[in-house]
Amino acid sequence: MKRILMLGTFDSKGHEFDYLYAELIRRNVQVLTMNAGVYAPTSSFPIDIVASEVAQAAGEDLENIRRIGDRGQAMKAMCEGARRLVVRLQSQHEIDGVISMGGGGGTSIASTAMQALPIGFPKLCITTLASGDTREYVGTKDVVLFPSIVDISGINKFSKMIISRAAGAICGMAAMEPMEDQNDKPIICLSMFGNSTKCIEQCTAQLEQDGYATMVFHATGGGGRALEEFIRSGHCTAVLDLTTTEWADEIAGGILSAGATRLDAISNVAIPAVVAPGCLDMVNFGSFDTVPEKYKAAGRSFYGWNPMVTLMRTNEEENRVLGKVLAEKVNAARGPAAVIFPMRGLSILDGEGQPFWDPAADAALAEAIKETLRPDIPFVEVDANINDADFSAAAVTLLYRLLK
Repeated sequence: MKRILMLGTFDSKGHEFDYLYAELIRRNVQVLTMNAGVYAPTSSFPIDIVASEVAQAAGEDLENIRRIGDRGQAMKAMCEGARRLVVRLQSQHEIDGVISMGGGGGTSIASTAMQALPIGFPKLCITTLASGDTREYVGTKDVVLFPSIVDISGINKFSKMIISRAAGAICGMAAMEPMEDQNDKPIICLSMFGNSTKCIEQCTAQLEQDGYATMVFHATGGGGRALEEFIRSGHCTAVLDLTTTEWADEIAGGILSAGATRLDAISNVAIPAVVAPGCLDMVNFGSFDTVPEKYKAAGRSFYGWNPMVTLMRTNEEENRVLGKVLAEKVNAARGPAAVIFPMRGLSILDGEGQPFWDPAADAALAEAIKETLRPDIPFVEVDANINDADFSAAAVTLLYRLLK
């Protein structure tokens, strides 16, 4: 029989969790309960892991938390305690899935715990926040946010429907393990953007023909973070990180940054890595009205990719910074690494005769990489645009060299 962890704040949402507990039991699963609420529970079901244990797991005393009465401190402790306990339960194979529900506080606790669990492990949270910006709650994991539609406050016709379906969803997710392929192929991870799609398609076609499986991550901020997490988790054999465009957004204030840790995973895990400055010729903004005035006033080069996306061409100064960052990240690689550079443009728009064609800016980028890169790390220049077949073939060939 499958065992589902029901995690939540049983002090403020006890009545609602009573109903969720009953719905889980109705589906013939075992239910392990963990209370992350600071005050006395109002629920009626048995609590297996009480709030004091959750606080203790974070190195805190529940009575002290209550006495101080600081909500922020309490949330921090219960988030950390729940995360540590959930990781332990999963690693010891004591649970087959986890479900929670809540508003802002409950969702924060649940998502903190769930983000620490491996990809593929069933995790679901019924939340009032599922229709907004969910990046902080999902992170780089497959956390399922189930919209509560109505506030999680009381049990009525609609909340019963939502809670019941969510209970069915987590039980269904836990019911069977995915079918295993006995002929699983080694995985190569790649990064892609709209302006480097043809390049990645050509690379994946060659890799798959040669017996590899490919995992492509869209370099839109969340995609880059997911790629980093996937590498750190030990799931891939090598990485063709040919689209590092998120770094342009990081240094110029664009909307698709993956943060300052982008490209750090290759310093944590010793796998072969080929890195290219794909789409570092562009910074992403929303509609033209959202572009910072300082860039408009400076007469920067813009391109309307669509009505909701405005691209800005990076200049020589920005590219010198980007080149140094890229090289420093590759210098820290634990495994064999190389940088490959498309001399005839970093994207579709950076091709000869195209709106972002700027050989001087690209040359500044290449020079900064060469000046900073360790002498023992190959820097391969290819006389092609990033989307040309010659570049894709050279990138795959270089990766095979590192794999050997």
